[in-house]
Amino acid sequence: SSHPLSTPPHSCPSSSLQPSYPLPMPTENLSAVLHGVNDLRLESTPTPSSPLPPGHVLLAIRSVGICGSDVHYWTHGAIGDFVLTSPMTLGHEASAEVVEVGEGVEGLAKGDRVAIEPGVPCRTCGHCKGGTYNLCAKMSFCATPPVNGSLTRRFVHPADFCFKIPDHVSYDGAALLEPLSVGVHATNRAGVKLGSTVLICGAGTIGLANLVTALAKGASAVAVTDIDDGRLAVAKSLGAAATVNVRGRSARDAADAVRAALPGGSAGADAVIECTGAEVALATAVYGAKSGGVVVVVGMGAPVMSVPLLDAACREVDVRGVFRYVNAYPTALAMVADGKVDVEKFVTHRFKLEDAVKAFETAKTGAGGAIKVIIDCSEE
Repeated sequence: SSHPLSTPPHSCPSSSLQPSYPLPMPTENLSAVLHGVNDLRLESTPTPSSPLPPGHVLLAIRSVGICGSDVHYWTHGAIGDFVLTSPMTLGHEASAEVVEVGEGVEGLAKGDRVAIEPGVPCRTCGHCKGGTYNLCAKMSFCATPPVNGSLTRRFVHPADFCFKIPDHVSYDGAALLEPLSVGVHATNRAGVKLGSTVLICGAGTIGLANLVTALAKGASAVAVTDIDDGRLAVAKSLGAAATVNVRGRSARDAADAVRAALPGGSAGADAVIECTGAEVALATAVYGAKSGGVVVVVGMGAPVMSVPLLDAACREVDVRGVFRYVNAYPTALAMVADGKVDVEKFVTHRFKLEDAVKAFETAKTGAGGAIKVIIDCSEE
């Protein structure tokens, strides 16, 4: 998921106290609620009640993926200008079963299995009407303060941002449509098409989502960089033509290694997708692009970074921003449903909702080679 990771919190309730489990586990709408820095608690939150708002559905949440943004809110209490000032339920990569439908809902019924697109725009501004609703200034996005997320038992969401999934798509796979949608949007912005050569910086969930999407779109060769051999091995298993460990390398050295690994030798990649937020990786992205190529910036790091813009300008390398995704869920779902991509290969760890704190620790430390950690919110 693509949230900006930038300035430290301006103000945030901070606590080093963690609940000491086992305590009696709350039973009513169990939720993972962030109260402050390093203060994630399992507690009861109000169960949504009837009547539902028109156009909304009540959902029984099934699978929720932990995103880097969830971990960042937990460890820092803020991401850029989004600052935690009151308790907030985490989670935005989610799938669910429809429990009840509100007035005016069409196309969904009780018992349907759905993937949840977590960002709901105003629908009326110029961006929304123009088809770029991801840029809506009034966007309400799950687990972005002050909006509660979906790491809970019961959740209410607009029906038109819930996508019905076929029986053969698992709840885990449906939850991972969220990061996969980032790949769909980023590769769209990068112009990836049949025969493209692509460089992806970073082999975390978002990097891997871009890898499988680029290949599904017909990219002829995709190179992936990272500083972790385990993650690069996963990228290789998912179809990367080349992997390069760039630990300790300068940006130019890393770019030269990538250029040597891609077909066409020193020409560089048609499209570069930067998924780390690291300054050196962004420089590698520019140097690794062919003249006339495109760099898209997905990873969010420091608010101000040093980038070789003169190199980009003299070689007409376009540098484009990417923020979340827009109209990407249907494409992501089609790729998964048709078997074009297998996002479940991203999943390395699963926990029950009752073990959410342990799940977050695993996601934060990367213990056991963690890439994507899933929390099962079902009551069974």
